[in-house]
Amino acid sequence: MRLRISGACLALALLAACQSGGLGASDGRTPPGVDSRAEGEDGLIVGHRLMEAGEYELALKAYMRAAGEVGVNSDVLSAIGSANLRLGRLGQAEQILRQALKEDPTFVPALNNLGVVLMEQGKPAEARVIFQQAYALDSGQSDSIRENLRLAIAQSAPSVYDGPQEEPNFSLVRRGQGQFVLLSQL
Repeated sequence: MRLRISGACLALALLAACQSGGLGASDGRTPPGVDSRAEGEDGLIVGHRLMEAGEYELALKAYMRAAGEVGVNSDVLSAIGSANLRLGRLGQAEQILRQALKEDPTFVPALNNLGVVLMEQGKPAEARVIFQQAYALDSGQSDSIRENLRLAIAQSAPSVYDGPQEEPNFSLVRRGQGQFVLLSQL
């Protein structure tokens, strides 16, 4: 019974605080140290910083905020796709990065990130094509794109060592006196 009364008192106190301007509310002034006239930091910049810090979920939220502020463009979509990639949401990342490339087919970061998604999904041949486009548009300036392309080529190119190996069929044939020729069927 005592617990119910305490809970009811707490609820009434919170209700009274909300009606009087909120908990810690003052006479309409902003808290000390806050400039209410300043604009917030660009959501893309905040998201990029959070990505560098390894805070991918927070970065995704910042990118979503940027989409609301500046609109949905290839840069914002690419950033959202990149955050989803880092969070392991490959299907979402692929879909969003493809949408970014519909907005701007020459946007190199979206191409590179889509290639990474495709590699993670085990599609090196398709990733190779995407990385080749990114590499060409970037004029070979980015080491990471060059390395991604190299890996995609290595994984998508058929190797002479792939597949079942047959034992070579050799036969030794005598040609004249003391001469032998080794023949094989390759």
